[in-house]
Amino acid sequence: MTYATYVYAVRRTGGPEIHSPGHDGGGPVRLLPLGSLTAVVQDVPAAEFTGEALRQRFTDRLDLERCARTHHRVVSAAAAGAATVPLPLATLYANDVRTKVVLEEHAELLSEALHRVAGHVEWAVKVHRDTAVPLLEPEPEPETGTPAAPVPDEPATGREYPAGAGDRRGNSDGRQESALDAVDLVDRVVRTVAVASVRRPLHGVELTGRDRPQVMNGAYLVPRDDERLLTAALDTLRQDPRLSGFAVETSGPWVPYSFVSVALAEGAGRDGARA
Repeated sequence: MTYATYVYAVRRTGGPEIHSPGHDGGGPVRLLPLGSLTAVVQDVPAAEFTGEALRQRFTDRLDLERCARTHHRVVSAAAAGAATVPLPLATLYANDVRTKVVLEEHAELLSEALHRVAGHVEWAVKVHRDTAVPLLEPEPEPETGTPAAPVPDEPATGREYPAGAGDRRGNSDGRQESALDAVDLVDRVVRTVAVASVRRPLHGVELTGRDRPQVMNGAYLVPRDDERLLTAALDTLRQDPRLSGFAVETSGPWVPYSFVSVALAEGAGRDGARA
């Protein structure tokens, strides 16, 4: 069987061994020296990690989730012992020689990323409305010659209708403004502790599984020694009357995935093993 080198992460040389299971069917997770750096790698069956094989496997949500969980588990184990730069899911090379060539070419970028996150962790901060607020939808135009269906609580006269529509638009604008104010307040407070932040796309209810619109989805890089300050700041925020009607949720600490993006040469990434 032909094997490829799967790379989970890069960290400083000298960290402890990693005792974490990797992908099924592969060898043990091991450390590959790269001079002053060390790659966390595993030998995996090459046929199962070609570009086409991965595309087929990742159409299966359960298989994709299983691979992602394995990747995260190994990266977390690596980060527990030393500052770590996680590489993207399914970063592969044909063999150890090719792995060393590419990663050593990017040693400076990797070292800078390691320096940036050393002693720091990532915290996710999300803000939701407490309850779902229906969005204003335009009134449908009735077809010619077809009477419009009655609408409950619709104003009785044409003069009253535009005024009512204006009130609803005003309420919608007010809700938008209050959401922006809430996001600004949470961000300002968290940034008194964090050293960097990233704003992520909002998740819809189909992802959150909750009937509460998400108005903020952020990631913050926080010094490990200041996590208690962050917790205290968030507890204070949750009691702030200016956030009435909103819920602040956090999760962490995480490996700082959002703050160590390193663009590697061709041959890396989600395309499967290459020579």
